[in-house]
Amino acid sequence: MTSTGHRDAAQALDEHLALISQDIQRWIELFADDAVVEFPYAPPGLPARLEGKAAIDAYFRPTPQTFVGLTFSNLRRYVTTDPDVALAEVHGTAFIPTTGKRCEQDYIMVLRTKAGKIVHYREYWNVGLALESFGGTDEARKAVGTP
Repeated sequence: MTSTGHRDAAQALDEHLALISQDIQRWIELFADDAVVEFPYAPPGLPARLEGKAAIDAYFRPTPQTFVGLTFSNLRRYVTTDPDVALAEVHGTAFIPTTGKRCEQDYIMVLRTKAGKIVHYREYWNVGLALESFGGTDEARKAVGTP
């Protein structure tokens, strides 16, 4: 926490990476009620934008079961002049139980906070690698609970 008592974006990013695979309930508490999550490279059939904490929770709730053993490594941070903005690159690794494949993925994450809560999170990832890990778009939609 900063001297104002609020977590800054870098701290929120650290908590995001630590909690998403371990404690989804504590992870969702990082977000403001009106937060937005965006996946600019999401393929057709998968959501590119989630609006509000309830939508974010519904989408990410199965993450620990969908991405088993999700770990992040090779974190590279980029300094910003705004403590409420964090930019990072990170490598993620997980096992996908529905296909028996490992998912290896590099991410670019942009996170913005306000009053200590995440208000905007944007994640860039390789669509081809993701779809290969899940066995295609339909299987990926099923795995993340998207109709």
